[in-house]
Amino acid sequence: MSYENLTVDCHDGNIYVITMKKAPENRLNVKFAQELIRAYRDIEKKLGPDAEGAVITRGNDAKFWCTGLELDESDANPYANSDGFYPLLATLMDYPFPTIALITGHTFGGGCPFAFSHDYRVMNSKRGFISMPPVNLGLHFDGIGSLLRLKFQHQVARRMLLEAHRWTGKQALEDGIVDDVAEPEEMLTRAIALGKEVRGRAKMGVFSLLRNELWGEAGEKFRKISYVHGKMTGSPAKAKI
Repeated sequence: MSYENLTVDCHDGNIYVITMKKAPENRLNVKFAQELIRAYRDIEKKLGPDAEGAVITRGNDAKFWCTGLELDESDANPYANSDGFYPLLATLMDYPFPTIALITGHTFGGGCPFAFSHDYRVMNSKRGFISMPPVNLGLHFDGIGSLLRLKFQHQVARRMLLEAHRWTGKQALEDGIVDDVAEPEEMLTRAIALGKEVRGRAKMGVFSLLRNELWGEAGEKFRKISYVHGKMTGSPAKAKI
């Protein structure tokens, strides 16, 4: 499995680690989102149906995990988000194996729904913020609040989407945004340990079905927006980014 902007490694037979390496901040565009989707599908094929396994998505350094979308791409391609970003979220929301976002550093804007579409999140305890600033930028994407509303407490979702609050790893753990925090040098080990703990849950082939019982409303929204060329699915930012 060879890719341009990421690598895939296997640990303990069925724990796969995707390392994002798209300079400088792993920002999502159509090409990168589709490459990530291909990696998830390649791993799915490697593992096979009704098998044990888990997938970890990590950044390649301790500074950035993903700082959102390449917003200027939509200036030339009005379908950039519906062809890349939303299909990526939809893939994760209906994935047959447990997924873990290993949040190595800053996670901003569209990087947040990307992280929240994973089943579990492990965050750097020393460095990096989680923040969604669209309210400060005059920016809107369809379905942008669906996962927040379903997965987090009302007050947390409000602070995230309507107040653009920034969380450190410790604060994110306290508010239930992430499941664990770890020292930078221990993060991968902790994520792999979590992967070993949850990998067996896919064995009976109903993991994605049960996930959809919990968060299916968000997944359905993402699928409806994916590959839609007949209408606009967002508005450009009013403030300079």
